[in-house]
Amino acid sequence: MAEHDITQTTYTSMDTRVTDYSVTPMTIDAAGEQKETYWDNFKWSQYLGYYKTIPELKSAINALATWILGQGYDTDTRNRVILENITGWGEDTFTSILWNMIVTKKVAGDSFAEIIRDEKTGILLNLKPLGPESVRIVCNRKGKIIRYEQRSKTGTKEPKRTFRPEEILHLCNDRIADEIHGTSIIEACQWVIDARNEAMSDYRRILHRSSIRIMYVDEDDKTRLADLKRDYAEAIKKGELLLLPGKKEQYPIEDLNPPAPETFLGPIRYYEGFFYQALGVPKVILGGTAENTEASAKISVVVYEPTFIREITELEMDIWNQLGIRITIKKQPSLMDNMQDLESKNQAQVGFQPNDTIAGRGK
Repeated sequence: MAEHDITQTTYTSMDTRVTDYSVTPMTIDAAGEQKETYWDNFKWSQYLGYYKTIPELKSAINALATWILGQGYDTDTRNRVILENITGWGEDTFTSILWNMIVTKKVAGDSFAEIIRDEKTGILLNLKPLGPESVRIVCNRKGKIIRYEQRSKTGTKEPKRTFRPEEILHLCNDRIADEIHGTSIIEACQWVIDARNEAMSDYRRILHRSSIRIMYVDEDDKTRLADLKRDYAEAIKKGELLLLPGKKEQYPIEDLNPPAPETFLGPIRYYEGFFYQALGVPKVILGGTAENTEASAKISVVVYEPTFIREITELEMDIWNQLGIRITIKKQPSLMDNMQDLESKNQAQVGFQPNDTIAGRGK
């Protein structure tokens, strides 16, 4: 029996050969020591691509804007007349412009609209939404916005127009610290969006390929084999029968069986839940309640209420601070009162009942 020298014991170096997960450090895009600091949104086209292409992302952001503005708004008679005469690019309404700007600020991080006033009276005449990729934010060294510059979408360096801060309605999403711009809602969700769509694409490809059958042919001639390959592919493409000379045993066929659906559907469902958590919008407000009970769906909406109330409050304050118009956006009906009312009526689920304290005792 061979002896083993225990002094030759060694171990692996996993700490150096396997990289631990880490987050890339980032810095705030704050104003510098120079006289002016610029911010240009160069990621707009990328984020717009996600919004236009990913249906669940588009639906969720649209639903958030609709959830905020769907009940309309109240204001005094004078302001209502002013706001009802706003037409944007010609067929807009004040509400559709706000909806547009909420969606845009979630996608881009910032949204902008030109404020057009009567030169003599200062009365608001119109609001014209602007593309976020064409608007430059300019701040002084104190981090305060001193102007906006509208740049050409064709890449011209010189600004087409400049605007004073009071000439632009600016909605900013999730600005933190002393950053001079907002943050796109897509930025933190991009990884899970990609992961989910990769999983769905893989599963779709596997299901599609599984409809193809493998045929074994005892043939060494490359020319005849190439002809048969071409004819077989053409028959599959057209959904036609392929007639082969010979006996059935000469052309054995094998089916491609796809893997168990749960192998792919499980991760896809996980990514979907993760996506809505990262986005901060409950799936239930889009109508996705198949996997929820009535009670859990209501709880999701109730828990979400502070989020959209905050959005409403910020929007009301932006309109007051930047347009000088006071409006009150009507909130969606709260389910809290409804849940409390149902709970009080269902005595079996409220507190301890007398029988609960003696359940299980012998007589």
